[in-house]
Amino acid sequence: MKLYRTKQGFYAEFQEEYFQLPCPDWDTLINRDDLHSYVLTQIAGLTPVLDFESKDLLPPAVSQEVWASGVTYYRSKVARMEESKGACGGMFYDKVYEAERPELFFKALGYKVVGSGGTVNIRPDSIRNVPEPEWTLYATTSGKIVGYTVGNDMSSKCIECENPLYMSQAKIYDGSAALGPCLYVPAEPMAQNAVISIEVRRSERIVFQGITTLDQLKRTPDELIGWLYRSSTFRAGAFLMTGTGLVPSSDFTVEVGDTVAISIDKIGQLTNVVGLAKA
Repeated sequence: MKLYRTKQGFYAEFQEEYFQLPCPDWDTLINRDDLHSYVLTQIAGLTPVLDFESKDLLPPAVSQEVWASGVTYYRSKVARMEESKGACGGMFYDKVYEAERPELFFKALGYKVVGSGGTVNIRPDSIRNVPEPEWTLYATTSGKIVGYTVGNDMSSKCIECENPLYMSQAKIYDGSAALGPCLYVPAEPMAQNAVISIEVRRSERIVFQGITTLDQLKRTPDELIGWLYRSSTFRAGAFLMTGTGLVPSSDFTVEVGDTVAISIDKIGQLTNVVGLAKA
C-alpha cells in the first residue's frame, strides 16, 4: 500500500487502484501504529477514483522532523575518511562505523522538505555538491516503523570536508532535503534486499549513476530508530534517512538544472531538479 499527499488531498494506492481518503489531517492519518490496517478499513467502503494525478504530489512530511544517519555503509565510511583527510577527521568516521552509537543528525523541519517534482538546492558558497540517495524510515510517536519513503540528502561536500564541525552548514539549508513520491506502508516490515539506484542527468546526458542494495546497510532500521528516540520525543512521528551507499567520485558535482532521479524497489522514484539556494 502507498499513501500520497497531494494538492487535491490524500490518496491510498492498493492493488493498483486509488482511493481518496476522507481524513483532513496528514499528521493524524499517518501517526498511528496500526496504519496499514487502519487504511484498509478506511478504503473498504470507498469507490476507486480515476483522476489521480502524480504531478500534483507533495512531500509526505508536514509536522514531522527529518533526521539522517551517517556512515552506515562501508562505501560511505571509505569516502568520508578520504574526503576529510585534510581536516584530520578521517579517524572519526572510521570509529563511528564500528561504534555502538550511530551518527545521527538533524536534517530538516517537515515544512521545508521538497517533494517529488520539486526543486532541491545547492549552496552558492559551495563548489562541490552531491545528492545522497537514502532509504528513509517513518516511525510514529511510539517509535514504531510503519512506513518508508525515498530520501535525497543534498550535501555540500567542500564545506563538510573543510572541517567536520561545518557539517550542519553542509547539510541543513533551504532545499537540502527531499522525500517522496509516497509513504510506502507494507503489512510487514520492508525486506532489506531491495535495490536503490540513482541517476543524474544533465541536458539528457547521464553524468552519474549508481546502484546498490539495502542489505549493504550496516545497522538495522530498528537500531537506528531506537537511538533516535533515546531521550527524544516526536509528537507527529519522525522521518529518518538511513545513510547512503552510493557516493560519486571526488571530482563530481551536481549543477543547476541537473535532474536527480532516485528509485527504491516497492516505493517508487523521487525526481527533483537542482536549483540554487539564496546567498
